[in-house]
Amino acid sequence: MTFPAPQAGSADIGVTGMGVMGSNLARNFARHGHKVAVHNRTPARTESVMEKYGAETGFIPCESMDDFVAALSRPRCAIVMVKAGQATDAVIEELAARMDEGDIIVDCGNSLFTDTRRREASLRERGLHFVGCGVSGGEEGALWGPSIMPGGSPESYDRLGPMLESISAHVDGEPCCTHVGADGAGHFVKMVHNGIEYADMQVIGEAYDLLRRALGLTPAQIADIFAEWNRGDLDSYLMEISVEVLRQLDGDTPLVDLIVDAAGQKGTGAWTTQTALDLGVPVTGIGEATFARGLSSSPAQRAAARQFAAEAEDWNVTDPEAFIEDVRQALYASKVVAYSQGFNEIQAAAAEYGWEINLGDMARIWRGGCIIRAAFLGEITKAFEKNPELPLLIGDDYFYAKIVEALPHWRRLVAAAALHGAPTPVFSSSLAYYDGVRAERLPAALIQGQRDFFGAHTYRRIDKEGSFHTLWAEPGRPEVEA
Repeated sequence: MTFPAPQAGSADIGVTGMGVMGSNLARNFARHGHKVAVHNRTPARTESVMEKYGAETGFIPCESMDDFVAALSRPRCAIVMVKAGQATDAVIEELAARMDEGDIIVDCGNSLFTDTRRREASLRERGLHFVGCGVSGGEEGALWGPSIMPGGSPESYDRLGPMLESISAHVDGEPCCTHVGADGAGHFVKMVHNGIEYADMQVIGEAYDLLRRALGLTPAQIADIFAEWNRGDLDSYLMEISVEVLRQLDGDTPLVDLIVDAAGQKGTGAWTTQTALDLGVPVTGIGEATFARGLSSSPAQRAAARQFAAEAEDWNVTDPEAFIEDVRQALYASKVVAYSQGFNEIQAAAAEYGWEINLGDMARIWRGGCIIRAAFLGEITKAFEKNPELPLLIGDDYFYAKIVEALPHWRRLVAAAALHGAPTPVFSSSLAYYDGVRAERLPAALIQGQRDFFGAHTYRRIDKEGSFHTLWAEPGRPEVEA
């Protein structure tokens, strides 16, 4: 099929890349009254989209990139929805070569924020705006209302923002979309969102595993427990879909029992962990969840360890209801720690890269549309509205009270898991983080002494100002000021 040449400037916005996410975003824009130019490198894909959805008004199909750019009203605004990496760079260059000063290119894929910063700087030199825009909610979210996290310049948001807000999810009448900050801020926040998602999914999995191991419950019975929890403080999208997964049958067999226990990943959890290491921010829940996926997908190592001794106690739970409550409380506390650590990473990146990110706004726009939407995000929003410089989310009065309530349950559960040989990397590491951050004194003092001994890295003292080095190899081991 050859599409007719579009009328110049007839589209409010354009989407190039007609995969499921791209076509669903285009349909969302069109449903909200925006004229949308649609394009794909392979025209047959555009043709297929028009055959399926052409009856939905508002589409302007374009056969070539020249037609696509010509169709956009000025300042032009084009969304790129192609595979992250070289493919995105190639499409950006195709667009930039045809655009004029003040036009806007938007990357709505899961690009690494450093790539976004590089692209933004390069296009800014050419007089163009580049927006790295995080979009969460999967295929359904893209179509019916995602959480949207655009970065880039304020000027680009003036043009783009009202359209993005119109297609985003809405909670209490507010759009789940806001301008996040300059250059790569939007993609950074989306990366951390995905990292928190890793931790949240893993810790729900650990709760499920403990209930099966300790109480011998069926997936359907655990689904009923999760459904009950989802009516309280643990109300979240991930709990909701976990109930559905656990209730699904293949014949008479729970489908979850037929799924290979090897979790996939596309890299955002690893990016979040690697970036946190670069920034010096502990994101132990996210890191352990990422490593847990790696362990699950290591068949040779798991096969080699299959006959390893456990030296563990047999489960003999005398009060099942109390154990279930221990799991619930530990799950809540561990989830909050993951969010707390994620917000600390965003704070550190904002300081490092000069981004003015409103953390309360980030919690607000995650309340709907996105994968980690949860009831307690409303309380997180309130915490940062009350204190925008809050250094530790779990130190907020509301969340601290919830953590204190959970502590005895949390400790019992982590101890029981260790004694009975059940792996709980996120439950355990989150508790260790809590104990580490609250500790008056840590063994890091010894580590600093070790570092100074073998590498003359110096140390600071609690009773004097300055940095010091001990001459460890000399008689008397004298100390000198560094």
